[in-house]
Amino acid sequence: MRLSRYFLPTLKEAPSDAQIVSHQLMLRAGLIRQEAAGIYAWLPLGLRVLKKIEQIVREEQERAGAVELLMPTLQLADLWRESGRYDAYGPEMLRITDRHERELLYGPTNEEMITDIFRAYVKSYKALPLNLFHIQWKFRDERRPRFGVMRGREFLMKDAYSFDLDEASARKAYNRMFVAYLNTFARMGLKAVPMRADTGPIGGDLSHEFIVLADTGESQVFCDRRLVEMPAPGGDVDWSDLQSIIDERISLYAATEEMHDAGRFEAETPADDRLTARGIEVGHIFYFGTKYSAPMKAKVAGPDGQDTEVHMGSYGVGVSRLLGAIIEASHDAGGIIWPDAVAPFDVQLISLRPDDPNVAAACEDALARLEAAGLDVLYDDTDERPGGKFATADLIGTPWQLVIGPKGLADGVVELKRRATGEKASLPLAEALGKLTA
Repeated sequence: MRLSRYFLPTLKEAPSDAQIVSHQLMLRAGLIRQEAAGIYAWLPLGLRVLKKIEQIVREEQERAGAVELLMPTLQLADLWRESGRYDAYGPEMLRITDRHERELLYGPTNEEMITDIFRAYVKSYKALPLNLFHIQWKFRDERRPRFGVMRGREFLMKDAYSFDLDEASARKAYNRMFVAYLNTFARMGLKAVPMRADTGPIGGDLSHEFIVLADTGESQVFCDRRLVEMPAPGGDVDWSDLQSIIDERISLYAATEEMHDAGRFEAETPADDRLTARGIEVGHIFYFGTKYSAPMKAKVAGPDGQDTEVHMGSYGVGVSRLLGAIIEASHDAGGIIWPDAVAPFDVQLISLRPDDPNVAAACEDALARLEAAGLDVLYDDTDERPGGKFATADLIGTPWQLVIGPKGLADGVVELKRRATGEKASLPLAEALGKLTA
């Protein structure tokens, strides 16, 4: 992609109402533009990151056995009346009446709709276990939308829903999502700590939040340091028996501010391992049994031929929220530092003299080779001054910067910079390309 033909509206200064680093940098780097309070347009650079995060989430859901579908953003109010949540949900729900006076709502979550889909088609225990997920836009009319995509009103969410014959099977489904979440966030370069959580309006008696530690996190968290240091389980686990992985983590103390018990923390955690930090919630999982299947009559015939209400769980990941969380956890004074897996481009190719025939030829050669190797390249072929080009490259956080100029070419070298460390090396173009494509 040539920058001269790309749409990248960067800002030198962040708007005064952007309070946290991720909001400031997303605006400055041209990832988003605010259209209304808590509602954003996703500009080309931000959309590229959003799609990469979405794909990682999708791959890990499918690895754990979930099946993707897509539900609409608008839902019938009558479904929510069946579950008893329509009046109870509160003013965060955007209620709508269409031209035929039908009551609709812009979905804040999908427990009712997925239960309706399930009960229409699944009649026997032989179709279980089943986990269905989608990645869809949601709307919650926050009283005070703030912090950019961290607490917006419209947001992209992955929500999955499991259906099982009994509690024991449902808890196995819960464990699969628990492990899938650990793997998902690790692939994005994040250390996410599972913490026992309040179930809130979703309901149920078992719930965990996944918290990313960041200095600018929205809430205080308390945990055993060893949880942060644990590696993700990986995709080659025995998916049929994950209890030991879960037990290893839930045996160590971890709690958000709302759930914190100072006495337990001190009693259960050695002093050297007590970690108090700020955290950002990026995922939330729930097991809630028959909370929805009972009032909505979602039943299957069991092995004995008797109808039984299915046990359910729901599992959410804030896909758009993750951009903010990643930036909060990975930035410096120059701008964003994207982990490789979610970066909008793999390499930023910077021409210091686009009007120089030798420089232009070398850049074209490098661009062709990098793209042939499957890398996404942003080629800065603009006539901006070098200082501005370097500032833009640091701001948008591309993992590698390949700088080609007339002086370097005269000496037979180019400059390769690793954004995360700031390390620079002068080396022949072929060698630099070899490092990038290895």
